[in-house]
Amino acid sequence: MKLVLASSNTGKLAELRELLGSDFGLHAQSEFGVADAEETGLSFIENAILKARHAARATGLPALGDDSGLCVDALHGAPGLYSARYAGRHGDSEANIDKLLHELDSVPDDARDARFVCVLALVRHADDPMPLVAEGTWEGRILRERRGGNGFGYDPVFFSPAHGCGAAELPADVKNRDSHRGVALAKLRDGLRQP
Repeated sequence: MKLVLASSNTGKLAELRELLGSDFGLHAQSEFGVADAEETGLSFIENAILKARHAARATGLPALGDDSGLCVDALHGAPGLYSARYAGRHGDSEANIDKLLHELDSVPDDARDARFVCVLALVRHADDPMPLVAEGTWEGRILRERRGGNGFGYDPVFFSPAHGCGAAELPADVKNRDSHRGVALAKLRDGLRQP
């Protein structure tokens, strides 16, 4: 099955290609000259569906929308929907991390709980009345400084208690399987198998 990923994020593309395996030919929307959709939704679910419909409409192919973010309890869920542009410019991971660490500077370690959230929405065509939607979360806490060299986005400051290390310290196969995106994709694959 040929699928368009409704994103130009190379980190997401690599992660999802690895997780999907050879069953799907996943292509970034940028390969078709499609620009990012305007994220006007008020939830991860709304934005994932908006992105998927935008890519499907522009390419005529089934599309997978991914809306993900980091929700920090001490910041009332921020950066949340605005994770990619938290510091002002879309996709500036270093600036986003710097702002996050600054905002949490006076927050004690035991109050730095956070979770990664991922919602995937698959539409078979732009007007699909029943998008297949799957959600995943990854519980953890925010570190005081960057650790590890793997992953992307907020991974260097996200600590996973289940693994006893930071997300950017995990081998790619472990992170891909156990992360919010890995959990959501496993649910999506199960949904695709149902008649």
